[in-house]
Amino acid sequence: MPDTSPTSPAPEPFRVPEGNLDDLASTLAKTMAEVRQHGVILDRLGSEPEPTPDPTDHQQEDGASAAEAADTKQADGPASVFIVALGGKAYAAELTALSNWVHHLFLPVYGREISTNRPWCAQWHEHPEAVARLHALWLAWQQFTDTEAGLSGPSTWHRDHLDQALVHLRAPDGPFAACTTSATRPNHRLLAAPAPEQSQVAA
Repeated sequence: MPDTSPTSPAPEPFRVPEGNLDDLASTLAKTMAEVRQHGVILDRLGSEPEPTPDPTDHQQEDGASAAEAADTKQADGPASVFIVALGGKAYAAELTALSNWVHHLFLPVYGREISTNRPWCAQWHEHPEAVARLHALWLAWQQFTDTEAGLSGPSTWHRDHLDQALVHLRAPDGPFAACTTSATRPNHRLLAAPAPEQSQVAA
């Protein structure tokens, strides 16, 4: 049966007013940053080893079920996401993700010039304090740049986290005190930490 419906005119091309182009570019840049962050999170999740079941769970002497045993373990508290509490492959995966953030966002935006008052070390990942401070800063960045943090989230991150971290991280007596103080003279040296006191054992 032939089509007797009237032909509709071709739709007119959609044009964006020039004044809105900046808003679109800003929205696109934000969306791309979120997509990259989601990729980092997915990479971290994919690199974490799957939990292995405890073979003793089904051999509880008091006859407690596996669910009850899981509740008991949960009461002990969840595992920390802080990098200093991780080890082995979990630490390596987290350090890789942190390095991506440090090299592609933190340093290009907040690196500032190296000087005697603001030392830096290209081998920052070998300084435990620097790793801890940068990781804490990155965790806060993930929280306060999320859309759920609201419009004031980034400002709160700068005020409460970034500013304080920079004061200690790049201080003349901070973790990089013996490292690079001039961009033309790269240097890396770990300062010795105080030795833990030996507990006296009663005779």
